[in-house]
Amino acid sequence: MSEALNPETPEAVLDDDADQADEEKPLKQRKNGLYPGVSDELAESMKSGWADTELHGLEPIPQAAYTAARRAALSARFPGERLVIPAGNLKTRSNDTEYPFRASVEYAYLTGNLTEDGVLVLEPTSGGHKATIYLLPRSDRENGEFWLSGQGELWVGRRHSLTEAEQLYGIPASDVREIADALREATGPVRVVRGYDAGVEAALTDKVTAERDEELRVFLSEARLVKDEFEADELQKAVDSTVRGFEDVVKVLDKAEATSERYIEGTFFLRARVEGNDVGYGSICAAGPHACTLHWVRNDGPVRSGDLLLLDAGVETHTLYTADVTRTLPINGTYSEIQKKIYDAVYEAQEAGIAAVQPGGKYRDFHDASQRVLARKLVEWGLVEGPVERVLELGLQRRWTLHGTGHMLGMDVHDCAAARTETYVDGTLEPGMCLTVEPGLYFQADDLTVPEEYRGIGVRIEDDILVTENGNRNLSAGLPRRSDEVEAWMASLKG
Repeated sequence: MSEALNPETPEAVLDDDADQADEEKPLKQRKNGLYPGVSDELAESMKSGWADTELHGLEPIPQAAYTAARRAALSARFPGERLVIPAGNLKTRSNDTEYPFRASVEYAYLTGNLTEDGVLVLEPTSGGHKATIYLLPRSDRENGEFWLSGQGELWVGRRHSLTEAEQLYGIPASDVREIADALREATGPVRVVRGYDAGVEAALTDKVTAERDEELRVFLSEARLVKDEFEADELQKAVDSTVRGFEDVVKVLDKAEATSERYIEGTFFLRARVEGNDVGYGSICAAGPHACTLHWVRNDGPVRSGDLLLLDAGVETHTLYTADVTRTLPINGTYSEIQKKIYDAVYEAQEAGIAAVQPGGKYRDFHDASQRVLARKLVEWGLVEGPVERVLELGLQRRWTLHGTGHMLGMDVHDCAAARTETYVDGTLEPGMCLTVEPGLYFQADDLTVPEEYRGIGVRIEDDILVTENGNRNLSAGLPRRSDEVEAWMASLKG
């Protein structure tokens, strides 16, 4: 990695002191940099001789009409108030390297823009709101920013000009370096989405309240409960790529056996990066007893023939919609008798849960249906004393089922998390909602309350279900679920 001229530790960056604003600014030196400075001749040379690269006639991004409708709904909810939604800033990983940037969900949902430091401002007008997207403009070539700053375009790549951004996103664009002054001068009621941009929040510190800001965050979370057509299509793309990622993994299980769970993680990640933006969350590549750890993301354990592999992974699209799919696979291609017994019970529970996903039904119905099946199985196997109603009332099945049976899905893997309980968990399903159905049974390796043959076996089956006008659609139906179909599918891929 080249030694970047990072603004925090520059080799030669511009001093931003206010008293230097009207004259050429002196250069700071990077500690331990290899160059002592920039000569006047080099600085002058770097100012000229560059072609005009402005892009013209750009088409709006595919979701531009949808983001406009989302902003209109937001405007209608908060008339007369200034609304501020930041994208967020880069976060330092170590010294002068940063984590890959991911825009805040609220900002991306309302703009389609995914670049760091952006801020969407909806300013109240007599007829609603005027939207402005504040962005970093192209790097300045006159003052050397484009090659002297660690975030200059010669270091991190070209960004769109403000004119280009207006064409792409359908929103008037301004220089984000002016946002703090603009917000400090703002009058009237203001709300901001907190937690993403400390500078924006500091500029509004005397204008906002935590309670009012939380109302904005809750509204934007609930707005995502029902997906529009663009979102449903993106979720299907994410799932389709995820299906191919699972196929990739099955084809290299022999290599994973020779190395570790990391081989599985890396294999799936390759598909995610080739076809999407990233993985939507840390892939769970849990072999053997690791499958009993719900969020096993260390992925450093052995992969052994005869064990099960619980693979919980999802591709995130370039527009930040993620899949969330789980399959529990026999590493050698064939379930043992006890593995099949447990797997088939989870499959039966999932079938009951999926059937309960219906428009007009309660959100909780799919969870209750799945848990009832699993409780009945546990009673039948003699692992817990019945009757089933007693088990469910006391929650005794939870020793082995552990988690809820699903969650909303979208731009966050656990989407709409800030929504009010009455509109989410206690709400009613509507067409356009997308949720996971993912029952599981987990028999810990040290659980002395179950027969030894159960211990160390964990099974989860998870699919992404879109509520439709007449029922539901399993977006991840491209991956087999029934145990015999899973075995046949694995054999065909390995063959």
